[in-house]
Amino acid sequence: MKKLSVVVLVFSSLILAGTVQAQQIDAQFGLSGINATSASNFNFSNLNFSPQSLSGGVYPSVGADFIVWHNLGVEGEVAWKGSRGSYQGQVPYRPIFYDFNAIYSRKITRVGFAAMAGIGAESIRFYVAPSCGLQCTNFVSSNHFLGHVGAALRLYVTPSIYVAPEIHEYFIHNNQEFTSGHATRYAVNVGFTFGK
Repeated sequence: MKKLSVVVLVFSSLILAGTVQAQQIDAQFGLSGINATSASNFNFSNLNFSPQSLSGGVYPSVGADFIVWHNLGVEGEVAWKGSRGSYQGQVPYRPIFYDFNAIYSRKITRVGFAAMAGIGAESIRFYVAPSCGLQCTNFVSSNHFLGHVGAALRLYVTPSIYVAPEIHEYFIHNNQEFTSGHATRYAVNVGFTFGK
């Protein structure tokens, strides 16, 4: 919970700083799914084999970007598995992805696009104890640094509201809990553009 609080604090600070300087601000929320290498497609010669795949489940997400100079800006997004999965059929778990990126965003009449690249982390929460209220933590986290690239096509239904199909590629360092250190997230977001 403390790490999530830090992420929210940083994200809020970026929003506040961006509103002072930004030429344009985009805020969005959406739903997505993850696709990653399955155990059946894994190279069994690797001695660190884990038969668990990151694929499956619905991932809600929230994000915002701040265009501060021409079409360039900064962007951040958080996506988490909406329900707990079952790790190895025994332990409930939930992956959370968050990333901070440089973004190039452009709108041409009713169609826009965005390309982003940056860094972030994957936090996998393993729920090892029953719920214990607000006074304690009932999970342990395994955190991994990641690289991120993504692209979005923004289709404006009004001058400010858009629907955006997106694709995100995650390159997760040392992701030994799963079959692959590479995951693809497909998303559909609804967003609102403030500014130009």
